[in-house]
Amino acid sequence: MPGDDELYRQFLDGDNRSYEELMIRYGDSLTVYLNGYLHNWQDAEDLMIEAFARVMVKRPVLRVTNGFKAYLYKTARNLAARFHDRKTRVQEFSFDEMGEEGLEHWLAAGREPDGEREQILHLCLGRIDPELKEAIWLVYLEEMSYKEAAQVMGVTAKRIDKLLARGKTHLRRELEKEGLTHAHV
Repeated sequence: MPGDDELYRQFLDGDNRSYEELMIRYGDSLTVYLNGYLHNWQDAEDLMIEAFARVMVKRPVLRVTNGFKAYLYKTARNLAARFHDRKTRVQEFSFDEMGEEGLEHWLAAGREPDGEREQILHLCLGRIDPELKEAIWLVYLEEMSYKEAAQVMGVTAKRIDKLLARGKTHLRRELEKEGLTHAHV
């Protein structure tokens, strides 16, 4: 299966089927991510489509290896920020409003459901700082590199490392409150 960079190059060379493949690959997960900001599935889906359309129209030259996904998510994040409030930038990424669809998407991404434990994890993620949640989401659930997540969040890779360390500490503490004392976070 071709990688993102190869598919994007094929699109730039005029192959629209490769761009459709990128939309299939990232459309659902990008919609779930956007819903973390907007708390509205319809708006999230609309902005997902707009993010892909912007990339399709602008056709940016991506000089970074594996840069497509980070560029797409950064575009979507900026659209969500403007959509939510044109005067102030969105600062909160929330799992609270994602509901079961968000959790189902996460589980469908190759992780085995574990019933009550997954619900506890979802609950505990909802209790930690929004910036920490977003870093955890991008790196562990979207499987982005630190560099890609940093591009999306507009911070350095070192900051992502620190956010993840703090996030895992906070998440472990919350999981222990729920009785999961041997949480490997």
